[in-house]
Amino acid sequence: MIYFDSAASYPLLDDVKQDMLCSNDILFANPSSSHQLGVESSEIIEHSRQLIADAINALPSEIIFTSGATESNNLAIKGHFSQPDYQSKKHIIISAYEHKCVHAITDFLVRTSGVSVSVVKPNCDGIVSSQAVSELIRPETSLVSVMHVNNELGTVNPLKEIGQLCYEHNIRFHTDAAQSFMKKMMDVDELNIDYLSISAHKIGGPKGVGAIYIRERRNLMLEPVIHGAGQEDGLRGGTLATVLIKAFGKAIDSFPRNYAHIIEQDFKCHLITLLRDLNVPYIVNGHSIPSLLSVTLPDTDVQSLMRSTQDQFSLAVGSACSSKEIEASHVLTSIGLDRTTADKTLRLSFHHGNEYTDIEQLAVEIKKYTH
Repeated sequence: MIYFDSAASYPLLDDVKQDMLCSNDILFANPSSSHQLGVESSEIIEHSRQLIADAINALPSEIIFTSGATESNNLAIKGHFSQPDYQSKKHIIISAYEHKCVHAITDFLVRTSGVSVSVVKPNCDGIVSSQAVSELIRPETSLVSVMHVNNELGTVNPLKEIGQLCYEHNIRFHTDAAQSFMKKMMDVDELNIDYLSISAHKIGGPKGVGAIYIRERRNLMLEPVIHGAGQEDGLRGGTLATVLIKAFGKAIDSFPRNYAHIIEQDFKCHLITLLRDLNVPYIVNGHSIPSLLSVTLPDTDVQSLMRSTQDQFSLAVGSACSSKEIEASHVLTSIGLDRTTADKTLRLSFHHGNEYTDIEQLAVEIKKYTH
């Protein structure tokens, strides 16, 4: 099986897998315990916390471990509006193509907390501009949430400009960085980011662990989403998963070398060249990061391609969270694609284990279903 869906979940890196196998036998102690084994587990967790902080130029005290980016997004947005300072400023701006969990969170807050939501659309190139955000700012706006790299298009939003806009208006800025962490350089100070969500399985780490960056965390009064026994300074209850957190740190160490291979091989360009040589009509949707390509194939029977090659390729039409649904991808419709065009659009995301022969096999199959 040739895997072209790393944006949904990146393959577990070999050294991360080995690290987990070794850790399972020795890191069983509760990191909150005061005995030696507990202290050792706690120290390992703090090492991973430091690695995350270093990767985004933050303080370790500003990093809170979660189960993944979805939980981090919940903590950032729900936690923000739980603060007393924002009880009279209940307006949030989100992009139209945020991950579905962000839309679900804001829908919940509209129903339960009187929060109002404005939705900013990306342009036809899949970019959310700071100008578009600025046009939606109101006196009661207290939070803007715009993802760094879109999970279906791979387009990169101008966080520095949006962050500066938020700073000038005294608005908190949240970004879902699940698709950009360790793929794009990130400095939370330079970008004026207040909340940032990440997930380990997007960089070859295990599922079930992620983190959130919270600026000046000790000065904030966020309400936790999961209440517990005071873990993570009371912001995230539950015994910390030492093995998963250690593996997250290992992935941070290892992923850059693997991602460099994707950049060097330039699989995107290779596929586009092959499609052109095979006279397959195509439209590339947006300028994306090296590991992701959204391509519309107007003269290709994409649904038949998917069915016929399901034992050969792992392909995605739209994002993994929406690909089994009946309606068209909300991301693709946000940039102006209709249902018919969206159904003819593939999201291809590459990993370090892909080879040119994989790309060539895919191009040949696409050609078979093009008329």
